[in-house]
Order: sequence, then C-alpha cells, then structure tokens
Amino acid sequence: MPAWTDRLRFAFQPVVNVVTGSVAALELLARPEEGDLLCSARRSPELDVEIAALAVRSAARQEALLPLHVNLFAATLAELPEPTPLLAAVREVGRRPWEITVDVGPPFSGLWRDPLVEAVRSLRERGYRICVDGVGDGDVPVRLLAELAPDIVKLDASLTAGLPGDERRRAVVGALRHFCESVGGRLAVEGVETERQFAAVRELGVHLAQGNLFAPAARRPTADVYRPPVPPPAAAVPASAPAGPPVAAFLRPAALLPLSVSAERVREVLTASEETSGVVLVDDDGVPVRTIDRDRFLLSLSGRYGHALHADRPALRLADHPRTIPLAATAWQVLDVVAADARRRTGDDVAVVDPAGRCVGVVRLADIVRSLAESRVEEAVGLNPLTRLPGSDVVNRELERRIAQGVGVAVSWLDVDAFKQVNDGAGFAAGDELIRAVGHHLALCARQFAGALVGHIGGDDFLVLCAPEELAAIAGAVLDRPWSAGGLPVTLSLATLLCPPGRICDHHQAAGQLATLKKEAKALDGTSWVRAQAGHAGHQILRGDSRPYPVRRAAAN
Repeated sequence: MPAWTDRLRFAFQPVVNVVTGSVAALELLARPEEGDLLCSARRSPELDVEIAALAVRSAARQEALLPLHVNLFAATLAELPEPTPLLAAVREVGRRPWEITVDVGPPFSGLWRDPLVEAVRSLRERGYRICVDGVGDGDVPVRLLAELAPDIVKLDASLTAGLPGDERRRAVVGALRHFCESVGGRLAVEGVETERQFAAVRELGVHLAQGNLFAPAARRPTADVYRPPVPPPAAAVPASAPAGPPVAAFLRPAALLPLSVSAERVREVLTASEETSGVVLVDDDGVPVRTIDRDRFLLSLSGRYGHALHADRPALRLADHPRTIPLAATAWQVLDVVAADARRRTGDDVAVVDPAGRCVGVVRLADIVRSLAESRVEEAVGLNPLTRLPGSDVVNRELERRIAQGVGVAVSWLDVDAFKQVNDGAGFAAGDELIRAVGHHLALCARQFAGALVGHIGGDDFLVLCAPEELAAIAGAVLDRPWSAGGLPVTLSLATLLCPPGRICDHHQAAGQLATLKKEAKALDGTSWVRAQAGHAGHQILRGDSRPYPVRRAAAN
C-alpha cells in the first residue's frame, strides 16, 4: 500500500430519510490528516478510485452494515470507466453492488460527455446506484443530468441554507423534485443545520437529507441521529389522488443476508440494533427469496432448546416468503399487499424491489399508516365546511404538479350569476343549499374521470381541473342541468383555460388569464361558457347570448 494511506482517515455521515427520520445510508468522507490529497485525487483518476476503495474497506472494518455512499469525481469516471479497485474492494468485503451508491461530483465542465454517460450506464448495469452530487452550486449541465437519469440528485449545502425564506430557491428545489420523480429517482439535500431548514425541505417533498442537525460526520458510523419534530404538511393531499405518496418516500435500508446464512448470524444482526426490524434473504442477484421478522425469529430462539435447535442451522428454516412491492408503487398499494397476507404478518416489513427485482430497501406499515393518517387529517382541515370540497391551495398545488410534469390540463372557473341577488331574493339558506347542490353535482361528475379535481374556493366560486378530453362531459353535465334557489331560476357562468404542455409556468399565470375569461362569460345572458387557449389571443363562446353592448369574440382555437 502507498504510504499516504497511513495519513488518511474516513468519517461517516448519516443520510437521513426525511419522512421516517431513519438512517438510509452512510456517506464515506475522506479526511486526510495532512497534505492536500483530495486536490491530488481530482487530478489523478487512479488516486481517486483508490481512495474510494479504501473507504469501502474502512466501512467494513467498522462493521457498518448500512448502505454506503462513496465519492468519485466525474472526471474519474470519464477517464476510467472501469474503476477496478473500487469494484474489487466491494467484492472483497462481501458487499453487493446495490448497497453502494456512487456519488459523482463536480467539476463536470470540460469533460467528454459520452464516456461519462457510458461509465454510469456500466455501473448501473452491475447494480450500483448513481448519485449526481453538488447540484445547485456545481457546474452539471441540465442536459447531462437528464442523460444520466441518476437514482439520487444531491443538492449542495449552499442551496439549502436559504430555503426557508427564498421562494426562488424553493422553486428550484420543487422543479428538481419533479425531475427526480419523473425518472424514478430521489432528491437529497446537504447542509441541513436548523429545524427551519428541515421543515422547508420536508415541505418541498425532499426525500433524503444530510447535515449537522441530524448528526455530524464522525469517525465511527452511527444510526443514532436527532429526529426533528415533524411539521404538519403545507397542503393537503388532493382527494382525487387516491394513489397516495410514493413508496420511495418511506424507504428504509434493508438488512440483506445470503440464503445460506445461519440463524446465529441473523440473531447477531437483529440484536446489534433495535432499528433492524427484520432481515431479507437474497440470492446472488439480490432478489428477495425469504424474509425474517425480528419478533417471531427471536421468540423462536428464546424458547426452550430454541437456540440449540436453530443457532447453527440455516436461518431459512425460520423465514417466510417475501412480500414485495415495486419502487414505483404507492403507499396505498403497500396497504393492499399487507391486507392480502396472513394476519400474523401484518407488521412485517415489505421488501421494495427495483425493475430488475433486486431489493433496494424495505417499508414499514407503521410509517405508511402514520403518513396517510396525517395527510387525511390535513385534508379534512382544508375542506370547505359548506361543500366538503378542497380549497384553492389544494387545486393550485395539483395544477403546479401537472405543469411541472408537462401534462396538458383544462382549468375552469364556475360561479353562480348574480349570487348576491339570489341570496337577497331567496334567502341565505336557499343560497347555501344551491352552493351545496352545485358542489355535490360537480364532485359526482368529476369522480367519473381519473384526472378531474373539483375545488370550492369560496362563496359561489368553484375551480375544476381535468384533462382536456374530459372537459366537455363535465361542463355539459353541470350546464345542462336546470338550477334554482327558493323556486327562482338560476344561471351559471363557466370560464375555461386550455393549457397545453409548456404554455403556462404556474397557477398565478393561469389565474390571471381565467379572471379575464370570467368577465367575458359574465357579459353574456343566460348560462354561459367561454373557452380560450393559453398563449392564444381571443376566446370562443360555447354558450350564452350576447348582451346589447359589445362583447369581444374571437375564432375558436
């Protein structure tokens, strides 16, 4: 070994799951005792790979069983697409590739893009996870980020620092979260130092976090981290989105052991940490074959003659068939898996697998039930007390999500014509009954379509989000119906903005254009409907009669 290894030590920093507060992995940070070894590694790919290999061996000596994050410069992979010493170290210590995430760090400028993309592809085919590090203060091109499609995008601490009060930074984080979710990845942030920063990253849907708030980097690995009080969500989960949050938000590291492992070795793993609720027995490809529940296993060994009967024999004898779910699944689908299994296994972990069937972690029923319960409570708080429909915050959040995903959407604003006169003529009770009836009918119509969401934003005003192809059926169902309050006939006005992908940037822009369209609808006699397309001049009158004074018309788009 070269002499410089005697002056190199490694620190371990926990990577924390923001939702569950558990440690998802450990990042290995090189800490030279003297000299500028890391600057030398930036210029020498061979040295950089050797340091990464030493990091893996150092973790093995510390008996760190959690998944690991190992750092490599982007230039290293571009010049050495086959980091042989690192791959050899992983095999040597008995780690599996899918337990290792390679953090590819800046600088990215001046590199040959194709060799780097090819090197990442090769590592991923072997089972390694890929993280693009230093985003936000580094120089990673957006196009390269898209081509790499990393499993994790890690934001630099300089971006995290200003998140609590900077809407522009929050917008950047939100956009990157949508990118990660669209490619099946997760968003991580570094430098979480305060509880306000933690509240901000959790509110923005960040999946993983690091920082001194949880635990500083230390010479010995630890799973004992500070778990900040969980703030309530900023907005409710829309009632029209029963899929629930993604499984990735609840992912915990799995204790992976080979099928041949003895019961005594499993006992050692389970008793070493109270956080380990079970073990997943995998084949040589990392595919779950059996699972072991902590409580039932330890109970079997603690009974009379239990240790003597089982300790030196294969743990497979005390294992169950695995319950698995894809990484792309949702929390509600996990509940379906649990409900379909035997009652005695209700509390068992569910193994999460990637597209190749390899175990990437586990989820716990308690985490999911707690999160879904919180979201339902917050949703109930946000409902309009008159109609029990969600308010503008929920609708705006869903609109922002569809805009970020590049999904075409129709946004409609419906209200009752001359509602003050309705109240004055028929009474407040009749007015409230009318609003309840309109809201109920809109909600019934929307339930027929997977992409429809109805919100009651106050008074007699409703917002409807739906796919453009669902618009005609929903509009017809509510506008064709005769409405009355206290025996007096009532008409409605509907303004619709069609938003093809890329035509609007946020809900503020949509609201501004809808306000203009609503005035056009109100200028028509009878039940009216006007429609326009974002980015196009004019509007189309689909229902309603012109009044004596001029009303602007334009050809249909």
